[in-house]
Amino acid sequence: MSVRVDTLKPGPESGQVRVAIVVSRYNEWITDRLRDGAVEELRRRLGDAGEATIIPAPGAWELGYLSACAAASGAFDAIVALGCLIKGETRHDEVIADALCPALMRLSVERRVPIGFGVLTVETAEQGEARAGGEARGGEGRWNKGAEAMGAALDALFCARAMR
Repeated sequence: MSVRVDTLKPGPESGQVRVAIVVSRYNEWITDRLRDGAVEELRRRLGDAGEATIIPAPGAWELGYLSACAAASGAFDAIVALGCLIKGETRHDEVIADALCPALMRLSVERRVPIGFGVLTVETAEQGEARAGGEARGGEGRWNKGAEAMGAALDALFCARAMR
């Protein structure tokens, strides 16, 4: 008896791919760089076939609601949520992260829309800056969690489409 094993190798099909980039304005010196990384990754991967709509959120807390609005609109093939939670003197960052992460996962599964998770949860501003374009892992290029979240959302989108 033999077992057949296939691995999906999805790639972008023709046509526009519309992505909502929901980005927190809080800690914007970091989140602006995450947004720019996400846009650049979309451009790198899809060229003119990629289309991004930037949806500014007041803070990380509002990322869930605005991502839900984007998903409900039916206007987007994927969503990328970007924010930066920096540890402070209280547990405020943990409360937001503990609520936001499962909310975005639930939204993604229920709406069947891939959501790239680019919300940093860091101890210091320096850690946030590093993950938004600081020194790269392995010394190649610049590491940007916004670009990584966009890549993950696109990979999930194309994989799901390949199963249809």
